[in-house]
Amino acid sequence: MSVVVADLGSGNLRSVEKALAAVGAGVRVSADPDAIAAADRLVVPGQGAFGACAVALNRDGGALRQALKAFIDTGRPYFGICIGMQLLFESSEENPGAEGLGALPGRVRRFTERPGLKIPHMGWNQTRRGPGAPDGVPDGAFFYFVHSYYPDPARPEDVALTSEHGAPFCAAVARGPLFATQFHPEKSQAAGLALLRRFAVA
Repeated sequence: MSVVVADLGSGNLRSVEKALAAVGAGVRVSADPDAIAAADRLVVPGQGAFGACAVALNRDGGALRQALKAFIDTGRPYFGICIGMQLLFESSEENPGAEGLGALPGRVRRFTERPGLKIPHMGWNQTRRGPGAPDGVPDGAFFYFVHSYYPDPARPEDVALTSEHGAPFCAAVARGPLFATQFHPEKSQAAGLALLRRFAVA
């Protein structure tokens, strides 16, 4: 099985690549829409702003956007990380004019400012299983987060994991072969590597 890490011009690509290699995946990083189209499994990481990643999708007549949509439509395994998760939704409060992929209904929201709440949210947080939680993800597992925004799925059954930062939020989504996390599995030690192994080599 070939695993392609999609290069959208942002994100900790080498850390993701190394983590996938560590769990036994044959992996390469590529920004080529044809390579993405030919992948058996696709990982889409991203850091920074939702709008910047949306701009990357729209370059060259939207070639990357079309490649990602076509890949998802075929039902092959997709793993989104951070912005790679947020892009699955329709829009984000971070950049209201930018369009996501619309693969899942819902939008991305910013944490609400309140006294004592640090934004961005950074560090280890415990997660709880949601309605769409895949097998093999234990309730109460800790993962590493770095973010100011989080997805708000329109369908409760798409919520795989939740966590809390001032209030409960969606930490992962799942629908069929599509899985995505707001946290960074490549920075989440054994728990994160177990997720990547389950995706890449199971």
